[in-house]
Amino acid sequence: MKNLALLYRPETLEAFIGQSHLLGPSAPLRQLIEKEALQHSFFYGPPGVGKTTLARIVAKRFDRPFYELNATTLKVEELRAIFKQYANALTKPLVFIDEVHRLSKTQQEVLLPFMERYDALIIGASTENPYFSLTAAMRSRSLLFEFRPLRRQELEAMLDRVLEKEKIVLEEEARDYLFDSSAGDMRAMLNLLEAAAGASERIDAALLKSLRPAALHDGANSSDSHYNLISAMIKSMRGSDIDAALYWMARLIVAGEPPEFLARRMVIFASEDIGNANPNALGIAVDTMNAVSRIGYPEARIILSQCLVYLTSSPKSNAAYKAVNRAVAAVEKGELQPVPKHLRSPDHPGYLYPHDFGGWVEQPYLQNPLHFYESGGIGYEKRLDEWIEKIRAIGAKKGER
Repeated sequence: MKNLALLYRPETLEAFIGQSHLLGPSAPLRQLIEKEALQHSFFYGPPGVGKTTLARIVAKRFDRPFYELNATTLKVEELRAIFKQYANALTKPLVFIDEVHRLSKTQQEVLLPFMERYDALIIGASTENPYFSLTAAMRSRSLLFEFRPLRRQELEAMLDRVLEKEKIVLEEEARDYLFDSSAGDMRAMLNLLEAAAGASERIDAALLKSLRPAALHDGANSSDSHYNLISAMIKSMRGSDIDAALYWMARLIVAGEPPEFLARRMVIFASEDIGNANPNALGIAVDTMNAVSRIGYPEARIILSQCLVYLTSSPKSNAAYKAVNRAVAAVEKGELQPVPKHLRSPDHPGYLYPHDFGGWVEQPYLQNPLHFYESGGIGYEKRLDEWIEKIRAIGAKKGER
């Protein structure tokens, strides 16, 4: 039997199916490709939705030498050899790196100067969000495009073309199962069709179910995505709805989401959304991250559940998160104060050692006062507010003596 996924892979923009938000007539990505003005780009989204296909179409349209690499087996020497080969060439190659989220930081750093000089056009593909998997330096030199699961009508367009040309007989119920079980993945749909056609001249639902007993879970229907699910989980935790948070996490677990990713999101949540309202939350989340990295599924789901319930039940405060955002914004806007002389070295005669005054003594720590932190007085934050007021009072009294 022919390899249907390869045989019917589109070779032009006009034949490409899906991703109309990126490749519609007036969509920016299409315009960049048609004008051959595309910069380094990363395509991310679920499998089987056209990421690699589009990279090949771009290479053909731009008439560039094409190198297709995989981050899991990529060697730095291999990259350098490609760049060296075209060092003095007028036409630079297009280097496509699949599973780009698996690039190590060292590999990413090696790529940076070549990207800066445009020694090659780099296109990467990933099933993970590059905001989490790539360094800021890589992202700043690239355009990021999210690919979505294919809709039923898009899968139907390809299926009808294949059925007609290959003379395959497919029963209606089997047709529905083929779509429903493929979760918007074109390659998965064609691979299952190919296997079934190899087993029988007439394909029914029973045959398909014997080859694929359960749907390919992506945890989402055609209008959802991995990113919507993790957003729903975090927002349910922020809203202290334990059952909803558990449901969205279960969707991600069934979809095969790595436990380490879920744990990392909980660590961020513990600091961003709980903060000092419950300082223990961060420690528990970090312990969870360490534990699941050593244990894995299926048991990791229990550890994740325990942490999720604890975090969702905790008092919430984003005071620390908002404070650091205000401080960073002030610096970025040009609030650059010199370090006061008495703070420049520990033995400076003008420096007052707070421990000599009960933990606090009045002295300037900024040339011009600034205010970023606003306590919400929530949970343990209230205790911290009381503590800092207490030590200031003690220091003030000692300073009067």
